[in-house]
Amino acid sequence: MGGLDEREVIYEFIEMGNVVKVTAIDPDSGTEAVIVGARNATRQVLQHNALRKLKYVLAKRAAP
Repeated sequence: MGGLDEREVIYEFIEMGNVVKVTAIDPDSGTEAVIVGARNATRQVLQHNALRKLKYVLAKRAAP
C-alpha cells in the first residue's frame, strides 16, 4: 500500500459562517477525516491540515 502522497485524496469544502469544514477522503479505504479551519485560511493550508489528519487516522487504524 503506497502512501497517500502517491494516491488520490478527495477533498470537500463546506463554508459555514466564519469557518470552513474540510473533509479528506481516502477512496481506497473509505476513511474520512474532518477538520474545521478559519474561513480566511488558504485552501492549500486547509488541504494540508486535512491530509495530515487523514494520515493520522489511517496510521492509528493500522496500529495493533
